[in-house]
Amino acid sequence: MEDNNPTPTKPRVVCCIGDIHGYITKLQNLWSNLESCINPSDFETALIIFLGDYCDRGPETSKVLDFLISLPSKYPKQSHVFLCGNHDFAFAAFLGVLPSPPDGSEFCETWKEYEMNEEREGWYKGESFENMHLQGRRWAGNHTVKFNAVKGIDYKGSIYDAAPTFESYGVPHGSADLMKAVPDEHKKFLANLVWIHEEDDVTIKTEEGIKRCKLIAVHAGLEKNKPVEQQIKTLKAKDTRIPKVSALSGRKDVWEIPQELTKNPTIIVSGHHAKLHIEGLRLVIDQGGGFEDRPVAAIVLPSLEIVRDTDHLVK
Repeated sequence: MEDNNPTPTKPRVVCCIGDIHGYITKLQNLWSNLESCINPSDFETALIIFLGDYCDRGPETSKVLDFLISLPSKYPKQSHVFLCGNHDFAFAAFLGVLPSPPDGSEFCETWKEYEMNEEREGWYKGESFENMHLQGRRWAGNHTVKFNAVKGIDYKGSIYDAAPTFESYGVPHGSADLMKAVPDEHKKFLANLVWIHEEDDVTIKTEEGIKRCKLIAVHAGLEKNKPVEQQIKTLKAKDTRIPKVSALSGRKDVWEIPQELTKNPTIIVSGHHAKLHIEGLRLVIDQGGGFEDRPVAAIVLPSLEIVRDTDHLVK
C-alpha cells in the first residue's frame, strides 16, 4: 500500500555569515560555535553562505582565505557560497582578476565619474595602474586624510583600510609586489566570488509560523528604485563597467527590500552595514566584525538564531 502522506522533508539548515575582515581567530571561533549549536547531521549538510568582505582591517586576510578555501574538502556534504563584498571586489581589481568589461571598454573608463576624489583618496599610481578598475586604485591608494571621522579611527593606508591585507602577504601597503605575493589559489578564489546568490526554497521562522521563501543573498542589498530582474541580471553577469556597484557598496539605497519583491515573499540577506538588523524578511548580518572589539556574527535558518564568535557555548 502506498503512503500518500509522506513525512515532510526536514528543512535544510542555512547559515549566513557576516563580514570577517581579516580576523582569522574570530572566524575559527564562530565556526566552532556553529558546529556546537547546530545538530551534527544538520551542520554536515548545511548551506553556508558567506556574505563577503573577507579582507582588510584585520591582520590575517591571507589566513582567512586559506580557511575558506579549505572548507569544501573538509565538509564535502555542505554547500558553500562565497559572495563578493566591496572590499573583495577592490582587492580583486588591484590583482587584475576581475572579468573584463563586457562591452570591450577599458577599466580606466571607470575613473572618470570620481576623478575629483583622486587626490584626496591618494589613488594608486604604481605598476599596472593604467588599466586598473577604479576600486583597485582606491584600495591600494594612500588616503591623504589620516583620520576617519565617521568611524573615529585612523585609516589603515587607504579608504578601504587595505594596509593589513598587504602586510598579511608580507609586502608594504601600496606595493605592486602584492600581485606576485598572493598565491594563485587566492586569486582564483577572489575571481570566482559571486555578486549575488539565489535559493528558491528556504525555510524561515516568522510571526505567522514557518514560511518557505525564495532567498537572495547579496553583500549590501538591492536598490529599491530599480527593476529587480535587471539588477539580478547585471550582478550575475559581473558587469565591471560599473565604477561603484551599489549592491556591493551602497548604504541607504539598498537597505530596504524592493517593493516588487514583497508580492512573493523573498528573504534578502546581506552583511556590509556594520549592523545586526532583522525586520521581517530583511536580514542584515554584520555586527561590525571589522572592528577589533566587535564580533563576527552569523544567522541560522530556519530558527533565526544569531551566533557570534564571542559566544561561550558548551559542547
